[in-house]
Amino acid sequence: MDLSDHQRPLISDRVTVNGSVTPLALLADGRLWWSEGTYRCVSIEKDVIGFVSNGPHIKIKTLVETRDGCCTNGAPGRLVRNDVVFKPSSEETRELWCQKLREFIDSLGRPKRLFVFVNPFGGKKSAKKIFFEQIKHLLEDAQIELTVQETKHQLHAKEIAYSIDITKYDGIVCVSGDGILVEVVNGLLQREDWAMAIKMPLGVVPAGTGNGMAKSLLDSVGDLCAVANAVHAIIRGHKRSLDVATIKQGETRFFSILMLAWGLVADIDIESEKYRWMGSARLDFYALCRFFNLRQYIGCVSFVPAPGFEAYGEPTSYPGKSSSKGNNTDPSEGESVNLQKLCYKGPEINLENLNWRVINGPFISIWLHNVPWGAEDTMPAPDAKFSDGYLDLIIMKSCPKLALLSIMSTLNNGGHVKSPYVTYLKVKAFSLEPGPRTKDPEKEGIIDSDGEVLARGKGTYKCEQKALMAYGKLQITVDQGLATLFTPI
Repeated sequence: MDLSDHQRPLISDRVTVNGSVTPLALLADGRLWWSEGTYRCVSIEKDVIGFVSNGPHIKIKTLVETRDGCCTNGAPGRLVRNDVVFKPSSEETRELWCQKLREFIDSLGRPKRLFVFVNPFGGKKSAKKIFFEQIKHLLEDAQIELTVQETKHQLHAKEIAYSIDITKYDGIVCVSGDGILVEVVNGLLQREDWAMAIKMPLGVVPAGTGNGMAKSLLDSVGDLCAVANAVHAIIRGHKRSLDVATIKQGETRFFSILMLAWGLVADIDIESEKYRWMGSARLDFYALCRFFNLRQYIGCVSFVPAPGFEAYGEPTSYPGKSSSKGNNTDPSEGESVNLQKLCYKGPEINLENLNWRVINGPFISIWLHNVPWGAEDTMPAPDAKFSDGYLDLIIMKSCPKLALLSIMSTLNNGGHVKSPYVTYLKVKAFSLEPGPRTKDPEKEGIIDSDGEVLARGKGTYKCEQKALMAYGKLQITVDQGLATLFTPI
């Protein structure tokens, strides 16, 4: 390999690597090139997480992709440590190497200070172990200053995000499933300085049950949904925008970044909690229970279709103000005492001037998704984008059980959307009017968003527990690219 074929080096030297003297150069495009038997090259931006000077040696700390076996069929490989240690020719050149390496890494705009939430209760309750055994040393090798907070109870992360001094950090990282990330977004948007706070880059490391956001981010570039890949993305500091949905009932709001479900999916997600002792198998087990005892729900959905989806449903007028049962306050009656006066209110959209359409039930399932993956093995919305300003709506009405079994078996690759029994479209705004079960009108359903129960109807699992909203009409709007995520590229 001839260096004349490449850019002029920022620094070059004859160094010692594994006892052999070899030329080493840091090129202007950020590649580190040397010869060690054969020519080798690593990218500072892509492969290097940091470096350390120890005596006369410099250790370049890298994460590089490796594949097991001789045939992987194009499957993504694992990221493994493969550090490079070299000895510069003199003390003077060692100092110059450190200076040039630091200048180049600093020019990449990587985070230097992170606030890290660790959720010890989610999933298999392994987040704390994952953090100390797999995450902490990687972030420290990248010379990132860490402030670590274990969550103590539900909504703890939301409380901290609401009050944290965001000027002290370059990002917030959630070592958890999706729940802590959702709490952080809701906390940031309820601040008086929400417009600045929501620009804080958010990172997620998969350590929970679902890990839908981490899977969506990593899969979008063909990476494994693995801890090292997620941490690597945070260290590199690339960012992308994320749509945020505002779910509103009266003056009560919940900010969603992942999904909303009513019907079959919500029932499986929430009612299967009674079988938590089964681990992740509880979802498959309870899905079969619901399959053999299938429910349908009376209700209707209204929506503003994205361009190209205007043929779905029937024309209807604007669904109007959100009405509800219980203690929620209607917008015309003044502001709820629970709503911060200066917090984010949702996107400014004149909904009355939009072209609304309606689909009436009964329904087996209504599923609204913001990103492609709902869990590591569930891909409800294969066409979903992170910041296109739309939500992907998946509707299932009547369906023979054999076809339903086929639909459920293809959720892991998005093949269910090709079924004639599934309606799949994109919407800009959405209104849900949920009703009772068709075969048991005395019982209603559950509305679930991002793994949390928004509303519990009559006769549902733990219906005696208070929920954020009543089981009644709610409205959803989308704010394009409102939040920011650390992303692999």
